Amino acid sequence: MGRLFGTDGVRGVANADLTAELALGLSVAAAHVLAEAGTFEGHRATAVVGRDPRASGEFLEAAVVAGLASAGVDVLRVGVLPTPAVAYLTGALGADLGVMLSASHNAMPDNGIKFFARGGHKLADELEDRIEAVYDEHRTGAPWGRPTGAGVGRVREYDEGFDQYVAHLIGVLPNRLDGLKVVLDEAHGAAARVSPEAFTRAGAEIVTIGAEPDGLNINDGCGSTHLDLLKAAVVEHGADLGIAHDGDADRCLAVDATGAEVDGDQILAVLALAMREAGTLRGEAVVGTVMSNLGFKIAMEREGITLVQTAVGDRYVLESMKEHGYALGGEQSGHVIVLDHATTGDGTLTGLMLAARVAATGRSLADLAGVMRRLPQVLTNVRDVDKSRVTTSAELATAVSEAEHQLGSTGRVLLRPSGTEPLVRVMVEAADIEQARAVAGRLADVVKSALG
Repeated sequence: MGRLFGTDGVRGVANADLTAELALGLSVAAAHVLAEAGTFEGHRATAVVGRDPRASGEFLEAAVVAGLASAGVDVLRVGVLPTPAVAYLTGALGADLGVMLSASHNAMPDNGIKFFARGGHKLADELEDRIEAVYDEHRTGAPWGRPTGAGVGRVREYDEGFDQYVAHLIGVLPNRLDGLKVVLDEAHGAAARVSPEAFTRAGAEIVTIGAEPDGLNINDGCGSTHLDLLKAAVVEHGADLGIAHDGDADRCLAVDATGAEVDGDQILAVLALAMREAGTLRGEAVVGTVMSNLGFKIAMEREGITLVQTAVGDRYVLESMKEHGYALGGEQSGHVIVLDHATTGDGTLTGLMLAARVAATGRSLADLAGVMRRLPQVLTNVRDVDKSRVTTSAELATAVSEAEHQLGSTGRVLLRPSGTEPLVRVMVEAADIEQARAVAGRLADVVKSALG
């Protein structure tokens, strides 16, 4: 079988790829692997289990809870909460394992399972590989060793998690949001209750959209992947800013008072300056990826802040932050990690901190985000080519060199083979959108001829 775990847990179409049997089996396997690793040694194991509002989350949650309890793990069911809330509660409650059922920004038919280790951190790759191997072993034959009698896990609702998480969010804010009017688009997702409650307790006047999840409407034309509704609502209500989350609220994008988008790079730029001012930007650096807009890098260099760039994916951003002790990192998509207060991207926390900066400075979000000029970026996918030869083709290397010479210091070229498809992504940034399109078109042609 192919690898089940991707870069962000196990995902697929619920009840087709991701079945109740798979969810149950993976949960039992996770319990066995963590027990083998000594995680449960000397005490009775506990897991925190949460989900987003997808209809399929109901049966998948039941399967995960059944699997864990059958393996002797006590379960605290926290219900519908954001992914970062489950991560936070896993750490705060001293649990041995956290499980979140969500497919994040994906469409409603999908779902996913994400495991968190003790402390609320993502599982290491080797543990995911071991869970998958153990699951496969038992799926094809060997029976599980199961506890009986008092050894089985006990299950209880943990309704206190909601208030505990909201209190944490308010507690880490540098200042209140009194006087701000904020529109919140909750994507009919996991933050539909949490985010409005947190912003209200912090002092903001709020307008909510996308905050009526029915199990079927998550991410449907709203949230961080569809900003048009939020842009219109911000202008209509005369709000100071708008905040958009995705289905599990680990992302945050924003809209300024004019209805213009403020993306993840701009949010990182605003927060980097705020944290440096507060003395919390360790290493005078922020971590992004190779897809970070060149305008972001130019702005940080001008401000005396180093932009450390990693491969695409929040797990690589997080690895770099942990390895070097950096406090802030994230992606253009709005996945922002503030490591002093969260172990993963937290969209509600990001939105609160962005709003807090607006409130503290008295400046508009447009003015604050103006610290960087987002350079036009053109992304072209070239399909059905031999992506393995991207780094070895002399013809392609010459074309890239010529393009880089033409763009100079005000532009950038990036060629990336897809990790999952037979295609190469051509990304070009330039001060002028037409120049970016022209250069991207020429490079795409060379990719086709050289690698086709």
